[in-house]
Amino acid sequence: MSQQSTTNRVLVVGAGAPLGEALVRRLLADPAVGHVVAATGYPADTFPIEAPDKLTVCSVDITRNRQLHHLLFDTAKHLRITTVVHTAMHLSATDEGPRVHAYNVESVRNLMDHCERHPTINRLVLRSASAVYQVQRDLPVLIGEEHPLNMAGSAPQWVRDRIEADVSACTRMGMGRLRITVLRMAEVLATGTGSQLFDYLESPVCFQPAGFDPMINVLTIDDAVEAMSRSIHCAEQGVFNIPGADTLPLSEVILQWGRLGLPAIDSVLTPLYRLRRRLTGHDFRYGMNRRWFIYSGVLDGRRAREALGYLPSHPIDWPVPNIPASREAPPVI
Repeated sequence: MSQQSTTNRVLVVGAGAPLGEALVRRLLADPAVGHVVAATGYPADTFPIEAPDKLTVCSVDITRNRQLHHLLFDTAKHLRITTVVHTAMHLSATDEGPRVHAYNVESVRNLMDHCERHPTINRLVLRSASAVYQVQRDLPVLIGEEHPLNMAGSAPQWVRDRIEADVSACTRMGMGRLRITVLRMAEVLATGTGSQLFDYLESPVCFQPAGFDPMINVLTIDDAVEAMSRSIHCAEQGVFNIPGADTLPLSEVILQWGRLGLPAIDSVLTPLYRLRRRLTGHDFRYGMNRRWFIYSGVLDGRRAREALGYLPSHPIDWPVPNIPASREAPPVI
């Protein structure tokens, strides 16, 4: 793991969400971080953390390029920010349209453009997701960074936007002075993270396709923050898979969450969960997650371990502890 030699001063974009807030707390406690700017879409005076000597809170609409420019070339420039961590993703899978695309994709492109010209910023860390990968019967279960992406034109905007932001960052690597790191994270099983699996588990009865029980890997906020923190302090750039500490069959995920799992014919699950969304306002889309509920896909974290020194160490605090404990991820050769 190659360490950066100078003290970092970090801007966290998306600090109003649970993951961004947890990262801000971690960085404030880090003596190697000189200052933190928390950019949130909520009013600055509602931010739940106070650290007047080390923290600056800004209310920013990242879909507005003028506000983003002001954040970078006024606040960040004045505070000599060196690293930007972009954690913001639109959470709902049912929301679509230009406004959502601007939040998920255009904000990343604009941020990279500004950072490339910025006098003090030299590093960008982008939170991406395992949802960018394709999973199917004839592809490896253990997913490396070279694994095919889900480029299907029929994929919902929730998936397409994440792929577009990820690829936009990847194509900029090595083309300028800005060092870019893309973290493709396993699903963060926590509220307020946009986790489809978390929303799925909100129902007392969870239907899964009959005859299938894929292996699922999930991540905690603590391990996600650990990975981002290590990326900030590491000189390496590139794409890194970030797996979680828990890998177990979907049926065990359901049991350990304290839910009743019932098998159902695959063809009825898409309309069934569409009806659930309409009646209850939940966000889970079975059609979008279908392949992950049939074929196993587990992130290979070898590159992150070797380059960033990241190893998942915070398992999920399962609501039903008497079920057999979580299993370790498949060994990486």
